[in-house]
Formats: sequence, structure tokens, C-alpha cells
Amino acid sequence: MRKVKIYITLKEGVLDPQGKAVQNSLHSLEYNNVADVRIGKYMEVMLEDSDNIEQQVDKMCDQLLANPVIEDYSYTIEEAV
Repeated sequence: MRKVKIYITLKEGVLDPQGKAVQNSLHSLEYNNVADVRIGKYMEVMLEDSDNIEQQVDKMCDQLLANPVIEDYSYTIEEAV
């Protein structure tokens, strides 16, 4: 069994209004050294062992989990405990 940790973020240059709202809130709390905030998604997927896990994860991300037009993704694959 493998645990896949998937990180999805907006592509560089894509406006992130949620990140901007968090940045403004941090500034209002006097964390004025915060230069930028980008909001993303994190998910864990448990997969049975197979020879093509990377291909499966890429396909899952491209077809459902991420919007490849505005989002990038990366992932790590670990042995499930």
C-alpha cells in the first residue's frame, strides 16, 4: 500500500483572492513582514501497489484533482504504515 501526498497550487501569475485576503488579515494583526500568501490544496490518496502509480496519480490530477489550466501539482509517494 502506498500513501500519495498531493499538493496543488495556483500557477504563478494566477490571481489568488483568498491568499490576498489572508495576507491582508495578517497585516491587520500586525504581521507586516508577510510579503505574499498563496492558498493551495493538500490531499492524501491511498493506493494499492502497482507498477504505474506515477502514471495513475498524474492522470488523477489532470482529470479531476487539479485544474491544469490554472493549477500546478506535485506529489510524493510513501510506503503506507
